[in-house]
Amino acid sequence: MLKTNKDKLVMISVQGEVSHPRASVPYRISVDGVPRVLPGTGGITYSHKIGDSCMDLVGDHVEPGVTTRLTTEMENGGYNTLSCVGNVARVVSGDAKGAKGYVTGTHGGAEHVMVYFDAETLEKMAIGDKILVKSFGQGLEIADAPEVRVMNLDPDLLDKMGLKVSADGVLEVPVATSVPAYLMGSGIGSPTAYRGDYDIMTHDKEAYEKFNLGKLRFGDIVALMDCDTMYGRGYLSGAVTIGVIVHSNCVITGHGPGVATLMTCKTPKIRPVVSEKANIADYLGV
Repeated sequence: MLKTNKDKLVMISVQGEVSHPRASVPYRISVDGVPRVLPGTGGITYSHKIGDSCMDLVGDHVEPGVTTRLTTEMENGGYNTLSCVGNVARVVSGDAKGAKGYVTGTHGGAEHVMVYFDAETLEKMAIGDKILVKSFGQGLEIADAPEVRVMNLDPDLLDKMGLKVSADGVLEVPVATSVPAYLMGSGIGSPTAYRGDYDIMTHDKEAYEKFNLGKLRFGDIVALMDCDTMYGRGYLSGAVTIGVIVHSNCVITGHGPGVATLMTCKTPKIRPVVSEKANIADYLGV
């Protein structure tokens, strides 16, 4: 097991509410120029959860499980920044009060925190139910990989991800696939990767096949090559970012499955290793 500074981290509560899907203009203009009305962000998604395919859905930016946020911008900012993937979440109001789940990611733009709960719990939940998250993970460091910045990741989940430091000092990370920088779209240029995500563009058929994008699932761990997300999101030759798929594929140009950063390095000190089990559903046992 990797040596970390887990014993020095602070655990603190943050809390959100199950949000309602929002819409102003109902149409989403597809890459083919076709206006479509589709389900997307917000609400309780009964049909899809982490571990399920995030591709070929009749939807756009679909968020698995339960979508949560706060109406106050400053408080919602804190909720999004401090909620880490793998954090324990608990329902604290409504018919499902007491049920436990896990944070699965944050969605930029919408400023949502997504949470996994089992199917029985979802049936008891309603819009407005309050979800308390035990925030734990920001500031996490791996002593054996000092050049790697870890963010948005619960230390207990990190311990389950099968990470290894090779003889040449490179952190080896199991991933579902590796994605080149030129496929990264919406969200690039954001000032921070400590919240939100950015999208893998999927509308080029050749790249879609070459990088096995059709097999992506909610919760998959992926490597973004030549992508630096240390202080924002941009291109840097040799940099590597490891992230998790947080929302579905999209019909809109420049969009696709969303990736929230879990770790990044400006130099090639992260080596992705393809694995069929590189999904947080497997690591969390759900």
